[in-house]
Amino acid sequence: MTALAPPLSRFLSEHLPRDQRASPHTCDAYAYSFQLLVTFAARRLRKTPSRLEVEDIGVPMILAFLDHIEQDRGNTARSRNARLAAIRSFFRFLEYRVPTCLDQSLRVRAIPMKKTDEALVASLTRVEIQALVDAPDPKTIFGARDRAMLHLAFSAALRVSELVGLRLDQLDLRSPSAIHVIGKGRRERVLPLWKESVVALRAWLAVREQRQDGAIFLNAAGLTMTRAGFEYILDKHVATAAQRLPSIAAKRVTPHVLRHSCAMHMLQATRDVRKVALWLGHASLQSTEAYLRADPTEKLEALAAAAAPTLRPGKFRPPDKLIAMLKEQHHP
Repeated sequence: MTALAPPLSRFLSEHLPRDQRASPHTCDAYAYSFQLLVTFAARRLRKTPSRLEVEDIGVPMILAFLDHIEQDRGNTARSRNARLAAIRSFFRFLEYRVPTCLDQSLRVRAIPMKKTDEALVASLTRVEIQALVDAPDPKTIFGARDRAMLHLAFSAALRVSELVGLRLDQLDLRSPSAIHVIGKGRRERVLPLWKESVVALRAWLAVREQRQDGAIFLNAAGLTMTRAGFEYILDKHVATAAQRLPSIAAKRVTPHVLRHSCAMHMLQATRDVRKVALWLGHASLQSTEAYLRADPTEKLEALAAAAAPTLRPGKFRPPDKLIAMLKEQHHP
């Protein structure tokens, strides 16, 4: 039997950042995936997480975990596939380091990804975004923090990992103000900030506890804000905003929906998908084309430019009721 903790620790702390040159956001996402998996397996097997063995994480356990995150946690098929990708990557790592786990690794890596629907991206209207940003109370410390987080998440179209990972040295509030974002795949981008975002950030930084780690956003314990922490904060303010604007209650608002909302608003303002791709940090325009499918504006322009087939004049006239009755009665 092989203890799970030592190889998992080497995979996350050495193999991913050093050998694979994975970005800090990828390392964080993989670590969170295993946090969920280990917690689930330990509870199911009635073991402490540190006593789990690699053999405990077999195909049946992984399939049960994937069902759990979809059915109990409400994750989408895309999130499920992201968790599975992290697990498969770990077992690929094990193949060359723990020969006794080779057969198990091959079976785990054979678990297929789930097909996903190409659904339209979800987004909030400008009025809904305004209601959400107005939900925190800026007269309190955490209200100032939450307002700055929500405003920046939307205006810069940040992924949640990019938002909570922001550090003070990535922020330049001199005119013109900007943030230096390190995104997916180590792709970097510099984004100018709206003056409203700068006002919200200055208000938070004025009351932010001074910490040596340099993280911009801190939780109630004075530690770096986590993904789960921001998700909790977002849910809380969505509930508040829904009391003022009921249309929000009908939508599932996640951190990524804020990113989608910024992309949709920017596409409608610029009519240039390339500029949207640059703003979001997409490596390919193919990723950005999803917003074109969800935006009706260009389709309306195409509809207006095209010539529709003409219709021959005429109007349906219903038959006389008396004649219709007589035809029904007549049986030749």
